[in-house]
Amino acid sequence: MTALATLLAEARPAGDGFVATIPETWLQGRTAYGGLSAALALHAALGLADDLPPLRSAQVSFIGPLAGEVTVEPLLLRRGRNAAFIQADVRSEAGLGLRATFVFMAQIASTIARDAAPRAPVPIPPADAALYVGPDTFFTGNFEFYNVKEGLGPAEWLRWARLRQRNGLHPMVEMMAIGDALPPAAFKLLSEPRPLSSLTWILNLTTPAPRTDDGWWLLRANSDHARDGYSSQSMRIWNAAGDPVGEGMQGVAIFG
Repeated sequence: MTALATLLAEARPAGDGFVATIPETWLQGRTAYGGLSAALALHAALGLADDLPPLRSAQVSFIGPLAGEVTVEPLLLRRGRNAAFIQADVRSEAGLGLRATFVFMAQIASTIARDAAPRAPVPIPPADAALYVGPDTFFTGNFEFYNVKEGLGPAEWLRWARLRQRNGLHPMVEMMAIGDALPPAAFKLLSEPRPLSSLTWILNLTTPAPRTDDGWWLLRANSDHARDGYSSQSMRIWNAAGDPVGEGMQGVAIFG
């Protein structure tokens, strides 16, 4: 297995970005795992300046397949007093595969202070828990998972996840890599396997400095609408202490 930190360390500079090679162990079918592609884009965005404020929002479009050698190109769209908008494209021989817009924003004095987001509904896995690790030939082999099986809706996943090799990663890059690790929620509605493809992903971070213990993050995905080959799902991320760190939405294509 190639650790994400190793993949980034072995990338070679190209303009403001870099060129990297996506190994087969990070693929899901004919394309790279979406969280990996988004993490590559964020790593390039972070490299544009060393004084960026914290990442608060990511808007990702999965446009086409990415595999093999890819070029990651960041572009500063605007930087104001409080916020910076950076676009990052990931391209392969097949063309543009991913375009992301990242919003970095400094904390601003405000009279509003509301925190009604739900805390994690289940505790972290016990030390003797039976964890699931995917095959080395699929991107899930880079993770350890612990499934929550009870009390879920018909199109809902709730799963603890952590990268098996996470040392040396920027915390925000780790967050992007882990945040898309669930299967689409509508997958649970299928009577037999069908091709699925994420189209868009929006992730809003509810903390400027996400942290957890022992690498564990609790991921939730739930779909209330899936028809005509398209599913919309809501997503949440909590840390090991049960604190909310991210909220998101995703659009998914269902073929068949």
